[in-house]
Amino acid sequence: MINKDIDKVLISEGELDAAVSRLAEEISRDYAGEDKKLVLLCILKGSIVFMGDLMKKLTVPLEIDCMRVSSYGAGTQSSGNVNIVLDLIRPDLEECDVLIVEDIIDSGRTLSYLMKYLTHKGVKSVRTCTLLDKPSRRVVDFTPDYVGFEIPDEFVVGYGLDYAERYRALPYVGVLKPEVYSD
Repeated sequence: MINKDIDKVLISEGELDAAVSRLAEEISRDYAGEDKKLVLLCILKGSIVFMGDLMKKLTVPLEIDCMRVSSYGAGTQSSGNVNIVLDLIRPDLEECDVLIVEDIIDSGRTLSYLMKYLTHKGVKSVRTCTLLDKPSRRVVDFTPDYVGFEIPDEFVVGYGLDYAERYRALPYVGVLKPEVYSD
């Protein structure tokens, strides 16, 4: 039933798998070494599917943790305010090489804020990995370290991404029909 709300498939299941494999190779290469303590930091809820697939393909030791950060609410536009709903609390932050795993970057505000926040908390290093990047929507100077796909300014759902908590389970990334989310 929810497929009727999708205007078009933007990224297929196969394309997603290939991009996750490519990202895992890059990350594994960059985080190889005994002096690294890689912590994948899942930004809930949208990044769960992406991070689950990504961590299965990594070839380096890793730990996982989660944060829940909100800037959207139930709408389609960022409020501009970043709210930490679930924080990262670890006694070993100064030993952690944190890789923030995000589903999508629009304005860049959230990831820019989180990088500064985690640095201030004392992590050893912090980098970012996003499945989807919309640089045309950027309002702050921010460039992610790892990018799965650069996409146009369309409202996308699936593969963990939602609109009002729906569509996360779609195995692809699709463009939501405007009439579904227009007021």
